[in-house]
Amino acid sequence: PTALRKRLEIEEEIIRVMGSDEYPYSYDEALDILRKNIKDFKDEELQELKEIGAADWIYIDGKVHFQKRFYDTLVKTRPAYAERVMVPDDDEVRYAQVKNKVLNGNIAMMKEKGGRTVRTRIRSTIQAKKEFEEAGRKVRVHLPIPKVYQQVKNVEILASSPEITYVAPEDADQRTVYFETELKEDQEFMVEYSYEYHIDYVELDSAKVEAEQPTFYLEEQEPHIMFTPYLKELAKELMGDETNPIIIARRFYDFVTTKVMYAFMREYFTIECIPEYCALNLKGDCGVQALLFITLCRIAGIPAKWQAGLYVTDYDIGCHDWAQFYIAPYGWVFADCSFGGSAWREGQFERWNYYFGNLDIFRMPSCSEIVKEFDPPKKWLRGDPIDNQRGEFEYEDHGLLYSQLEVKQALISMEEIED
Repeated sequence: PTALRKRLEIEEEIIRVMGSDEYPYSYDEALDILRKNIKDFKDEELQELKEIGAADWIYIDGKVHFQKRFYDTLVKTRPAYAERVMVPDDDEVRYAQVKNKVLNGNIAMMKEKGGRTVRTRIRSTIQAKKEFEEAGRKVRVHLPIPKVYQQVKNVEILASSPEITYVAPEDADQRTVYFETELKEDQEFMVEYSYEYHIDYVELDSAKVEAEQPTFYLEEQEPHIMFTPYLKELAKELMGDETNPIIIARRFYDFVTTKVMYAFMREYFTIECIPEYCALNLKGDCGVQALLFITLCRIAGIPAKWQAGLYVTDYDIGCHDWAQFYIAPYGWVFADCSFGGSAWREGQFERWNYYFGNLDIFRMPSCSEIVKEFDPPKKWLRGDPIDNQRGEFEYEDHGLLYSQLEVKQALISMEEIED
């Protein structure tokens, strides 16, 4: 049957992605990495980490292989191992210090001013790695740009290379610029853009919740925002007898931020139901955590939706996902579970509380929905069919995986605008 053929084609693609690129390390290779980097590391420790799922692994041809960032996950999320690193990465230490200073500084300014506005300028590029470059062939390339949205306005395309073929509408669910051309040698596709970003500070007060709450954004959304029996039981247990939506949403936020361990993930489309995976394994990255929070909120009758794009600062720029939920009379507010969870683990409780209801100014939102087509649509299966923060690249007869691409983003400037 055609439906079975399509399913098997997806399974074949998942196997291709889940292979040596995503899970490259054998058991002995993983053990060697840990022994070289962590003082007095023993074999039985890796066995335990494998057994409890703290070191992500799968079977490939009957043998254990560990995920490419298993070591980074351990050091990032488990202080006992971070303290045993024999040669601490000075850059990582400085990164953590700067991040704390910047994020805590943002909170202080938001509370003082009641909100902030910035004008941000970013350059984004994508190109095929040399061994996957097929010069002379027609290519179709998408790069994400800001979606005009709750926090975003005055988006401007400032430069591109080559000339842009098409710009998706301002309200596209996953907004991109599109290139269609004959590929040249060493060709890089680039877009540079700016946008105005505004965020208000809000303090959610459960006593001010209105009796009538909206009924939008409450439905299931295949294949991930699904009300499975397990997730419904989990939501019921966390809710108890509570009926106030702010208190219920806070219970969901607390569960995700304190019980789910952050973990670098394989590609999302290789997971059958992301929030169920998160709730069963109690681990996941920013998007996995956001989808669990969104799904629990919808089960409880609290409108919730997705938002994603880039986290953008002078010291770091990269992909990031977070959630929104709606509470009358406040409207759409935010929940960043991964930022909240890291703050909770570090004992930064003011920041933990802040990211329930609030966001920072360091964002570029390009997506407001998961599993949505580009405009124009991509012909072949996307490298990330769930989301889009890095871009996509395809020839007439096949698409390229992210392991076959070079993707870069750079912050050009971020200027504060007085309201």
